[in-house]
Amino acid sequence: MVVLTGALGQRVNYPDPVCGIKGSTITLPCSFTPLESVEIIRVIWCKNHKFCRGKTPSVYDSESNNNNPRYRYLGDKKGDCTLQISDLQEEDKATFRFRMEANDDKAHWTGQSGVRVSILHLEQEETLSRDDGEFKRGEEVTLNCFAATCSIHQLEVSWFRDGSALSESGPTLHLSYLTAKDSGNYTCGLKKKKRTLSEPYSLHVEEGGGLPLIAGLVVGVLLVLFAVVLVVYIIKRKRAAGRDQTAVGQDEEQQTVRGGGGLHHLQRCSQNRLKTNRTMMADHVFFILF
Repeated sequence: MVVLTGALGQRVNYPDPVCGIKGSTITLPCSFTPLESVEIIRVIWCKNHKFCRGKTPSVYDSESNNNNPRYRYLGDKKGDCTLQISDLQEEDKATFRFRMEANDDKAHWTGQSGVRVSILHLEQEETLSRDDGEFKRGEEVTLNCFAATCSIHQLEVSWFRDGSALSESGPTLHLSYLTAKDSGNYTCGLKKKKRTLSEPYSLHVEEGGGLPLIAGLVVGVLLVLFAVVLVVYIIKRKRAAGRDQTAVGQDEEQQTVRGGGGLHHLQRCSQNRLKTNRTMMADHVFFILF
């Protein structure tokens, strides 16, 4: 707080230097004390001029009807000289001074110390300090929106990806378990004011492992199909073997009834049964091994 007192006792209280983000609205709190014996009839705010008088351009003049609407006087002529500046621009980077004029010329006075206004641009940084912006699937990242020495915790900050607004808001954006859809250019800015957007932060997420995953799925499907075909094959072999054994039994009974074939026929039947049983056993063993 800067307090400047005139020779006759006038006084203006200015705030410390104020910094604001381009496009935002700032307020310059100010109070003044005029002489008790006079009445203030005019108040003026100007910038980059020590006296705010004569033909000096002003940002606000209580006697003017053409004041710039970006500059709004919130004070009065009694002791409050607060000025509000909206849609802050580069041209507002200046020293602003307040002047009071009374019904007595000797009581006119300008607070020459003034208040310094700085204009800052939104920036952002990634907490892991990874300059290349390259990430892998499943990693996480936190982006911070800031404006050099100005605190923006009281401002409404929005986040954008490739120009489209995100649902998240606030000075910090945390992205967990990154995927390819999170890739893009990220910017932060004041809510409802796209002109305040920061420089973009380019983030690229490598999917990684996508091709091996697809190959694994293909191999899995092929194995399942092979297993189904094998099971069907074994079932058919078992059924065929069963039919062969039944046919051999029927031939045996017919030959026995007819009394033909003797011992040679019995040996042949035994060999056929043994062959059939071996085939069935082989199929069982193959199925179990699989």
